[in-house]
Amino acid sequence: MRPEMRQAAAGPRAWEPFGDVVSFPGRTAAEGRRYCVPVLTRRQRRYAVVRRGVELAAALALAVVFLPWVLLAAALVKLTSRGPAFYLQRRVGRGGAVFTIYKLRTMRHNCESLTGPRWALPADPRVTPLGRLLRRTHLDELPQLWNVLRGDMSLIGPRPERPEFVARFEQLIPGYGSRLLVRPGVTGLAQVQVGPGLGFGVVWQKLAYDLYAIHRLGPRLDLRIAAGTVLHVLGLPMGLVRVLCGLPTRAAVEAAVQEEARAKWAA
Repeated sequence: MRPEMRQAAAGPRAWEPFGDVVSFPGRTAAEGRRYCVPVLTRRQRRYAVVRRGVELAAALALAVVFLPWVLLAAALVKLTSRGPAFYLQRRVGRGGAVFTIYKLRTMRHNCESLTGPRWALPADPRVTPLGRLLRRTHLDELPQLWNVLRGDMSLIGPRPERPEFVARFEQLIPGYGSRLLVRPGVTGLAQVQVGPGLGFGVVWQKLAYDLYAIHRLGPRLDLRIAAGTVLHVLGLPMGLVRVLCGLPTRAAVEAAVQEEARAKWAA
């Protein structure tokens, strides 16, 4: 077991996002998960209903616009590598419900048949040459618009994780299950402000951004994330995206989420 896994499993920490430990003696990890759960206000719940109608219209419009590109990319996937054009995978959604996510296949077919579930690596050798282009342009994510229309996902929210990883993270990271309070998203605050990476440090950091966004669910932050997503897809650096879109700094996210965790423990 890695050192960070042993550390997370050993201590009853309520919140430990970036090594700055906020420790609450005598609390269990289960209590930590309960106290870290954000609670949506009545206004946020009303906004969530309106937001669902808006994102259905937006997802339908985007699906119509990008359908030719998706079909062209799917044909190229079939022509350049063995296996299906689309990749179906189980992910965990709101309330812990498991659903099937749709993506254009960017890796070799059945590449996990010998290794089992595993994270994608930087310069992952399983990725096909065409898959690298699809990932760089984010075209492989467009089929998830179907998940939005089905009600599995939102346009904006925490990224859905695989059941095998969620079960482990919930055991090792207090508060991780709080991400399941809302529908997962095609994009989100963590996606436009935290780069790809491996290890529990990155998981902690993305969780902090996810909880920050859930606590502040509303049109202002959603519009900023949407604008940030467009700039991110266009290739702008994350720091510049943050400045142009008025997104919070890492220090602000860390301070806000730790303060919210302290307030819940004190209540």
